[in-house]
Amino acid sequence: MTTSRQKVLAYLNKSGTASAREIARSLKMSPATVRHHLRILAADGRLERSSLRGRDRRGRPETIYSLPRAALGHNLSALSDALLTEAGSHIHMEALGKHLAGASEFAGQPLAKRLNLTVEKLNEMNYHAHWEAGSEGPRMIFSHCPYAAIVERHPELCAMDRAMLLQLTGQHALQIFKVGKEGSSVCVFVVGR
Repeated sequence: MTTSRQKVLAYLNKSGTASAREIARSLKMSPATVRHHLRILAADGRLERSSLRGRDRRGRPETIYSLPRAALGHNLSALSDALLTEAGSHIHMEALGKHLAGASEFAGQPLAKRLNLTVEKLNEMNYHAHWEAGSEGPRMIFSHCPYAAIVERHPELCAMDRAMLLQLTGQHALQIFKVGKEGSSVCVFVVGR
């Protein structure tokens, strides 16, 4: 059974952008019901809003809704796979990792602070990272590998991740779990090894 919100999302996926009035008319729903669902979907981050004046530029601006750009998909995995395949061993993954990490401003901070700042930086790059204490040393956990679609064909990306961790924390990292290996859905690095 398709819910009203799923119908609204499906309509916006097909149309790209629409106002509450357009959605209500197309889905044969009341405008009040559509606005209610749009408010909830926008609050949940599943929709983006923008204001647009009517064609005659009079009256209140009309709110236009669309799916977030991130939800629309892209071809970056295919592009990255092709680039890595073509470049082969000519890419220095450690240098690439340092470049992605950027200049570390964390030097001189206590290790726990560096780890927290590293988590923030990695999460800006969609790693869904966190760290926890471990008997071997702190563990940096990536709950989402942004390269999961291609990492099996390009395991060298893990060297890039290690280089980013070194650049950001000032500590070497040893990968102890990898996405897909032994059924793991996360990557885990021991920092300071």
